[in-house]
Amino acid sequence: MLKRVQLEKILFLDIETVPLVYNFDDLDEKGKELFEAKTRFMQKDDVSNSQLYDNRAGIYAEFGKIVCISVGFVTGSSTGKQIRMKSFYHDDEETLLRQFSSLLGEHYNSPTSILCGHNAKEFDFPYICRRMLINGLELPETLNIAGKKPWEISHLDTMELWKFGDFKAYTSLALLCHVFNIPTPKDDISGADVARVYYEEKDLERIKVYCEKDVVALIQLFLRMRGDALVDEAEIHYS
Repeated sequence: MLKRVQLEKILFLDIETVPLVYNFDDLDEKGKELFEAKTRFMQKDDVSNSQLYDNRAGIYAEFGKIVCISVGFVTGSSTGKQIRMKSFYHDDEETLLRQFSSLLGEHYNSPTSILCGHNAKEFDFPYICRRMLINGLELPETLNIAGKKPWEISHLDTMELWKFGDFKAYTSLALLCHVFNIPTPKDDISGADVARVYYEEKDLERIKVYCEKDVVALIQLFLRMRGDALVDEAEIHYS
C-alpha cells in the first residue's frame, strides 16, 4: 500500500510545544483549579501540582502552545531523492499557525494531499487543530476532519503503521529508528528540555533544529517502511 502513495504529495511534520506559562504558580486561580481537575486521576501524594504541570501542561492544548512546526518533503526519483525542510517558529503562536496554514492552503489543499507524522493522529494533528481554533483561525481543509469518513481523511501515522492493528503499546520514533538502523544525529536536547530551553534560554533556534531532526528521522523511517533506500545526508537540506 505504501508503495502506491506518491511521496511528493506527502507533507511530513512534527511540532514542539511548551506550557502557556512556565510554572504552575503562574496560572491564575481558575487555571490552577481547572488543571487540577484535568489531572485528577494522575494526582498522587508524592507528586505535587507543580510537578504534574511541569510534566503534562505542554502536551495539553488547553494549557500549552506550539512554538515550532517543522515540515519536510521529498523530491526526486527513486535513484536520487532529496529531503527539503522548512520550519515555522515564533513566540507568537498565532503568527506561526497562520504561516503554516498558508503553506497548507497553497500547496497541500487537494484531495490527494497527505499529512504524515509519528503519533500525529493522537497528538500533532489534534493539537494543531485545537490551538488554531483557540487562536480564532479557520482550519485548513487537510486538517478539518469533521464529518469526513475515515477513508476521506488523508493522514498517515508511522506509529499506527507499525501497530498493524495492535493498539496496546506506544512505540517511540527513536526506538523505530534504532530497530530499522536509521542513523540519527546526536541531539543536545530532548523533548523534556524544550520548555526549559524556551523559557530560560529563550533559544527558539535550538528548538527548531531539534524539531527538524525529528522530521528527517520520520521521513527516513517512512522510506524504510516502504522498502526504499534512505536519503543520503548530503541530500538533506535544512531550513
